[in-house]
Amino acid sequence: MTHDQDQKKPNANTIENLEEASPVMDASDSSVQDELASKTEECNALNDRYLRLAAEFENYKRLIQRDQREQIRFGNEQILKELLPVVDNMERAIKAARTSGGDSSLVQGVELTLKQLSGTLTKFGVQAIETTGQEFDPSAHQAVSYGPSNDVPANKVLDEFQKGYRLHDRILRAAMVSVSSGPANSSEHDSTTH
Repeated sequence: MTHDQDQKKPNANTIENLEEASPVMDASDSSVQDELASKTEECNALNDRYLRLAAEFENYKRLIQRDQREQIRFGNEQILKELLPVVDNMERAIKAARTSGGDSSLVQGVELTLKQLSGTLTKFGVQAIETTGQEFDPSAHQAVSYGPSNDVPANKVLDEFQKGYRLHDRILRAAMVSVSSGPANSSEHDSTTH
């Protein structure tokens, strides 16, 4: 026999060694299976944890993006609030000048300035809140008085003392209004006329 044939022919010692190792592998095979099952379970648990963390991160990103949009949309809210008294004072100045017959060119200048300021506020999303004749809305109106009216139904705005404004869909300043309690009671009305 050549050397190559020797290598191809199974060695009796090798076969005996495999037979002896076989029962050992069967015993350790169950522990390997147990360990494999344990590691598979651990891997599944870690995968579930990863998926939950990925979902939480996506929710966090959406929340941050929404907060950024809100910040951009309402970031100038404070300065716009500070400009509202200026608008009020300009409106009062125009009203006072008209009632006292003031200089018409000065009044026109103040009206143009007010118009420009109001246009700028509108450009940034500020709108006046409608009040007179509207249903009283506690989220947009601040009631400073409540009284009877034969002309205006109950819970409707009678008069506006100070304009209210919205910034997009948020109340910037509530309108100060008086609210109707409806027609005066006929018994009260009769007792005052007698």
